[in-house]
Parts: sequence; structure tokens; C-alpha cells
Amino acid sequence: MSVHKQVARTKIQNNSLNSSARSPAPNLPIGRASSKISDWLIRVVAVTDTRPPTSARGQQHESHGDLRSLSSSLFIIILHFLYEIMAVHGPVVKIHPVVLASIVDSYERRNEGASRVIGTLLGTTDKHSVEVTNCFSVPHNESEDEVAVDMEFAKNMYELHKKVSPSEVIIGWYATGYDITEHSVLIHEYYSREAPNPIHLTVDTALQSNKMNIRAYVSSQMGVPGKTVGVMFTPLTVKYIYYDTERIGVDLLHRTRASPSRTNGLTTDLAQVASAAGRVQEMLSTVLSYIEDVLSGKVMADNSVGRFLMDLVNKVPKITAEDFESMLNSNINDLLMVTYLANLTQAQIALNEKLVVL
Repeated sequence: MSVHKQVARTKIQNNSLNSSARSPAPNLPIGRASSKISDWLIRVVAVTDTRPPTSARGQQHESHGDLRSLSSSLFIIILHFLYEIMAVHGPVVKIHPVVLASIVDSYERRNEGASRVIGTLLGTTDKHSVEVTNCFSVPHNESEDEVAVDMEFAKNMYELHKKVSPSEVIIGWYATGYDITEHSVLIHEYYSREAPNPIHLTVDTALQSNKMNIRAYVSSQMGVPGKTVGVMFTPLTVKYIYYDTERIGVDLLHRTRASPSRTNGLTTDLAQVASAAGRVQEMLSTVLSYIEDVLSGKVMADNSVGRFLMDLVNKVPKITAEDFESMLNSNINDLLMVTYLANLTQAQIALNEKLVVL
């Protein structure tokens, strides 16, 4: 990769990669790679178990021992390589709804003729998970021979994001589309210098399988040392999480599905309380039905579900109905008092503005 300062763009060409750089390799799913290595293992075992005829065993004992030793060494090497591939346990990728909304919005606003959009993923990492909390798109041009990415724009955007959210760091990049291309390998090389072990997120905005497939990958090198090195993208587990404020927006967007005009306004506070109470009642009915099925023997008991239910019961405060009603009425009175004072203050401000104008 070379950075052209004059135009503040980075062009990555397949033909300009030197021998020390990682040459782009096609995407090798873990299943295909493991299947090929399994075939090699079967062949090695077949060679190891090959025995000459009884009459020739004495004459070929020495050569057979050399072959057996060589086959055993090759078996150990391939088995170790298989273990290294299968033992790639990446972190769990947790994605917030605002990230997906931003990716879809950037895809809808893409330049004419662009097949996909790319961008930088921001968030936090720990030992077991990567939490994607924000992102921004990065302008790029892509053709069959080269890909040009505006890295200067990406750096400036990241600096601005750091001023607002210092805790968010670069954790990878995203691209719309279903497949991983050779250009994806080259772009991933750049982000490998910006973040340790970055993740690559793909969002199928074309809905090829009638749904928006979202996949996350982590790259690992594969090949013979000292020779051409390829890159293998290993899929990671993707989970969706949200803050309470994000849940309100997601619920509002979900309600627009039933609206012919695809529009929906915000509900009142009382309607939201009623809707939340209805959802809680439905969940309690589901829990009670599950408990009754377990007690009657219709469903096998799940220890993890039992622990969750025990934790839920322990969080419920032990309070009588009379005390709860008294506490609720007190809170309602406080809320009504605050509302009355706010309306009174608003009326005083409006009256003062009219007096000043006179």
C-alpha cells in the first residue's frame, strides 16, 4: 500500500505488491480448509498403515521403517496445523442497532455506480468480546484491478470521534455485500496496522437470501513459511445488544412495518407504560407456562433457565401490597407536583415575554 500525499488517497494495486507483502488470496472458509486437511490426514494414515506382503517384509523392513517414520512426522505436522486452524476461537462480536442503521444509510446514499460501501468500526474490546458501538463510512473507488481508499478522510473522522467519545477505538471495518473479495484482503491489511487483530463485518444489503445476513470475521495467515502467505477469514459469533434508549428507537421502527405509509409517531408516556406492562404480563405468562410444563414432566428442566429465574425472583423486592400502593401513590403525587411546577414556570416565562414586548 502506498499513500499519495498529493491527493490524500491510498491506492492499492494487485500488480504493485512486492514479494514481502501478503499476496491476496481467495476467501478460504474454515470448513473447506478443514476438509482438505482431513483428506491429507486420511492419505497419511493410509500410507502409515501400508504393509508389504509377508514374503517381502524382511527385505523391505528398513525402507518401511523409514517410510513409517516420515509418515509419522508428516502426520504430526499436519495434525498440528489442523489444530492451529480449528483452535481459532475469536471473540464474540456485539453489535448495536445504531451501527446497522448507519451502514444501511451509507449504502442508500452511496455514489452512483458504486457496488458497495466500506467504513470504519468503532467500539471497545475486552478478553472475550468486541462491542461495536459506532461507525462511519469511508469514501473509496473500486475496480477489477485496484481499489482506492481515502485514508486521510478516515483519519480525520477518527480524530473527530475521539473528541466526542474518547473510549471508542478502531476495532475493524465493514463492507456491504455477501462475499469477501481480494480487495477486502488488501483493505484488511491497512486496518491491521490501525488495530490489533481487527474484525471484518459484512452486511448483505442486497438481501440475497431474503434477509440481511450479518457476518463477522477475523483473519489469520496461512501458508508455508518463507513462501507466499495467504489469508483465511474465520467467522465469529455475532450478537445484537442495545441500550435502553436504542430499544425505544428500534421498537418505533418495528411498528412502522404495520403502517401502510411506513410512518409512525411517538406515543404518549401513558401509552408506553401500558405497552410495557402488557409485555411484562406476556413474559410472566410464558414463564408460568414453562414452569407448569416442567413440573408436569412435559418439558425437561434446564438448569440455566432455572438459574435465570432464581436470579429474577431474588431481584423482586419483598414488600406488601399496602406498602407498594402507598409508595406508588407517593411517587405519582411527586410527579404531578413536578409537572404542575413546570407548567407554572412555563406560563410565567410566556407572560414575562409578552410584558417585555409591551
